[in-house]
Amino acid sequence: MKYIGAHVSASGGVENAPLNAAKIGADAFALFVKNQRQWTAADLSEKSIVTFKQNCEKANIKPEHILPHDSYLINLGHFDDEKREKSFNAFLDEIKRVHLLGLKLLNFHPGSHLKEISEKECLDNIVKCLNLALQETRDVKLVIENTAGQGSNLGYKFEHLAYLIENVIDKTRIGVCIDTCHLFAAGYDIRDEKSYNKTMKEFDDIIGYEFLSAMHINDSKFDINSRKDRHESLGKGFLGLNAFKNIMNDEKIDDIPLILETIDDSIWDKEIEILRNFTRRNDV
Repeated sequence: MKYIGAHVSASGGVENAPLNAAKIGADAFALFVKNQRQWTAADLSEKSIVTFKQNCEKANIKPEHILPHDSYLINLGHFDDEKREKSFNAFLDEIKRVHLLGLKLLNFHPGSHLKEISEKECLDNIVKCLNLALQETRDVKLVIENTAGQGSNLGYKFEHLAYLIENVIDKTRIGVCIDTCHLFAAGYDIRDEKSYNKTMKEFDDIIGYEFLSAMHINDSKFDINSRKDRHESLGKGFLGLNAFKNIMNDEKIDDIPLILETIDDSIWDKEIEILRNFTRRNDV
C-alpha cells in the first residue's frame, strides 16, 4: 500500500503536525522536530511528546509513515573539525528528539565538501559521523536524501549513497530517501516508463530497493541535469505527471512515506488525491 502525505507545519509545537496532516487527507507526513534554521532549541516537553503521539493516533498515522527532517544547518562532511563536531552534536540531538517522539526515521542531507576537500574525504567524514551516531543512539533509521548536486553538495550520484551504506556499521539502521526533483536535476530520468525502469534498475543495482525508506514527491522547475534544487507542483514542471504515475504503480515501492514538498501547500490535498487515483486506476 502507498502512504502519501506532505511536509506539514509544526508551528506551535510538534503535536500540531499530525493534525495538519489529517486536514489534507494524508496517511503519512514529514515535519521538523525543531527549528530547522537554528542550532539549538528547547527540549521537547513531556506534554508535547504525549500529545504528539495521541494526535498521531487520532489522525490514524503510524510512526513508520512519519519522516522527520533534520536541520538545514547540519553538514556532516564539513572539512573543519570543530564545525563538523557542531553539526554532529546537532544531528545527535535530532535523533534523540525523534526517538522521544516514538518515530522510526530521520531524513538528512549527506553533506558538502565546500570545495575544500575531495569528495572521498567528505564522504569519509560523513561515514564517521554516522557510525558514531549509530553507536550512541538506538532504534531510529538514518535516511540519506539524494541531492540535486547543487554547489558542493554530495549525494547526487547513486554511488555516493552506496558508499555511505557500504561503510556504516549497522545496515539495518540506514536507508535512502529519493527526492524526485533532486533525482531529475542530477540527470536521472523517470518521465516515461522506459526511462523510469532504467533509472530504478540502476538504483537497485547500485543501492538496492531494500534500502529505499521514503520518497519526496516533487516536480521540477528546471529540466533534467540542471543541478538546481527548485521544486514545482505536480504536473506543472519538467517531470510531468507520468513520472509520478510510474512511482505509484511500482510494486517495489510500498509501505514507505511518500512526501510532497511541492511549492503550493494550498493544493496538497488535491495532489494527494491525484497520486491516489493513479493506484486506484491500476486496481480497477
